[in-house]
Amino acid sequence: MPVASRNIVVQYNDRTVVGLNERITVYGPKGRKEVVARIDTGATKSSIDVKLAAELRLGPILRSKMVKSASGNTLRPVIETEISIANKRIKSEFTLADRSHMKYSVLIGQNILKDNRFLVDPTKVE
Repeated sequence: MPVASRNIVVQYNDRTVVGLNERITVYGPKGRKEVVARIDTGATKSSIDVKLAAELRLGPILRSKMVKSASGNTLRPVIETEISIANKRIKSEFTLADRSHMKYSVLIGQNILKDNRFLVDPTKVE
């Protein structure tokens, strides 16, 4: 079994191994920003903080989506943007949410994990 360490991309069979937290870059019309994202296998859609989205001028809003979370059901706007994670550049949809009270401004959900064949290893440290 391969051993994961900081800044090294580990492959297992045909999958890229990521940890519970991963350093990513978010790209927008007003530049890019590197942040640490939370990997959440229980989230069906990825999410990005509204302040980060405003800073990078992400958008336009494609549609709205009803999202179930710990704080209840909310209708959230959906945008598409590009990120890089584990040396992969990915264009995907994100819901916009106020994540200012949370540790991570970006949450990576199943839509990115499944479509890009990521495998989550909770022992891997970013």
